[in-house]
Amino acid sequence: MSEINKFIHTTPNPDGGWDNQQDGEKISHHRTKEQAEKRGREEAKKEKTEHKIHNRDGRISESNSYGNDPFPPRG
Repeated sequence: MSEINKFIHTTPNPDGGWDNQQDGEKISHHRTKEQAEKRGREEAKKEKTEHKIHNRDGRISESNSYGNDPFPPRG
């Protein structure tokens, strides 16, 4: 399994609300984006992975690393 599949994605649900997904499977559904982001951040910290937050248009608006950062800062 590639590392990208382990990321947590907060995405808009076409039927309304927001979802958190990992490996293409929904792990939670929320009424607001704020609620979904909070839960997604908790899951990403627990899994020590990346949290990708998407806009309504599907583009990634924010990405945070809570573990194995594929692009760590250079010193």
